[in-house]
Amino acid sequence: MRIFLFISMALVLNPIFAQNLTGPELLEKAIEYHDPEGYWPTFQADFQVVMKTPNSSDRTSVISLDVPKGRFSLDVKKDDVFYRYELQGGDCTITLNGNVEISEENRKEHHLNCERAQLYKNYYTYLYGLPMKLKDPGTIVHQNVERKRFKDKEYLALKVEYDQEVGDDVWYFYFDPTTYAMEVYQFFHDESKNDGEYILLENVQEINGIKMPKVRAWYYNKDDTYLGTDILTALEP
Repeated sequence: MRIFLFISMALVLNPIFAQNLTGPELLEKAIEYHDPEGYWPTFQADFQVVMKTPNSSDRTSVISLDVPKGRFSLDVKKDDVFYRYELQGGDCTITLNGNVEISEENRKEHHLNCERAQLYKNYYTYLYGLPMKLKDPGTIVHQNVERKRFKDKEYLALKVEYDQEVGDDVWYFYFDPTTYAMEVYQFFHDESKNDGEYILLENVQEINGIKMPKVRAWYYNKDDTYLGTDILTALEP
């Protein structure tokens, strides 16, 4: 009886052994942690991201995201340059230092075009919409959940691929085995070459009911070279 009681208590206290989760089940538990009230489909917020990179000045970005209406704006300031992208419906507006009229030379120098505006929209919506965005069409969540050690901590690891029209990269998401908080993600262009990057997530910034990583530090997979850090701050509406 004592042995049975000990085993039962161990299973309750350590859920990693108490259940053999599938990939979709792990994803649901992670979403329950990050978006417990299901706010993502109606998410509307303004937030600031400061990017710190070696041997370069800080870049400050203010992102305005309206998921249900598909609206997006991005204000970027680095040194003395300030530019803004705004996407609404089929309209795309770009300004440089407050001016709509931008010379072709400046457009090329600062990569100012509507294709890049859409890229930024997809980028920020994806990264700050994780793990909820892993339920989007075209996402292939593997059934098998691995227990993997990454940087001296054991995680529940979820492998994700995409339909070819969505993307070619292979992603791994690492979740705390007790809370199911997302603490690392990693992608490869070609996993056999160990290319791509991994991103370490620290602290939590809650924005409109969603728990987002406050600090994201980026590194190359191949040699652990540090690339930079993003720091998230909520802004008052």
